[in-house]
Amino acid sequence: MHHVAGWWDGFELWVAGLPFLPQFAVVLVGAVPVSFLIAYLLDRGLRVVLRLLGRDRSAAAETDLAAAGAASGIEPDAATLAPPEPALAGASMHTPGPMPKEAI
Repeated sequence: MHHVAGWWDGFELWVAGLPFLPQFAVVLVGAVPVSFLIAYLLDRGLRVVLRLLGRDRSAAAETDLAAAGAASGIEPDAATLAPPEPALAGASMHTPGPMPKEAI
């Protein structure tokens, strides 16, 4: 562990000693891919957790549509099921579904 910490300290000192533009380039090359990886892993992890807790928006929409189709006697297929909404599509804490048109 001390070897890795020593290497990291040396790398930090090397980057700190560079002029601004090379520092910027080195940080971009390292930070951007790592940030995308962290965001991707958080997205997938939260999606799994929310699905396990039953808070998955697309699963709830499919369940609602399937229940409505079963009540009407019409068999739902892939074409009638709505695609999942984007995460921030005007969702409200108080009412399920998208924002009412009067609020827009």
